[in-house]
Amino acid sequence: MQVILLEKVVNLGDLGDIVKVKDGYARNFLIPAGRARRATEANKAEFEARRAELEKAAAAKLSLAKSLAEKMCGLTLKLTQKAGVDGRLFGSVTNHDIAEELCRQGHKVSKAQVRMPNGPIKMVSDSSVSVALHTDVVVEINVNVYGESV
Repeated sequence: MQVILLEKVVNLGDLGDIVKVKDGYARNFLIPAGRARRATEANKAEFEARRAELEKAAAAKLSLAKSLAEKMCGLTLKLTQKAGVDGRLFGSVTNHDIAEELCRQGHKVSKAQVRMPNGPIKMVSDSSVSVALHTDVVVEINVNVYGESV
């Protein structure tokens, strides 16, 4: 299926690109999320009429993400979890926990934006986690997990 991208999509294309994707990807993800429309003649004409508006909105999103990235640069989160004497956590620290703590500190981040390259943190340690605020803006933050004796 051919679709017109309404915003930049990682590993697919930029705003306004007409790309061929699998039908399920378009029907189940791109179109319902508002990231693309079917590439019919009517939709192409409508897109060209709205192109300047969409580019302005995309630039606004990018500038907002960059300003949030400047605030978050070099940030260190301190999380406390229950842990055993050997430093293993009862449970783990996930992207949900990190996003929740960032929201508590005033940074609007969803759990889908938190990328943990080594999976959930299961030990008392210092880790590096990336937060993808935009497709072009990724910030590295440090997460310090401390053990709380039971």
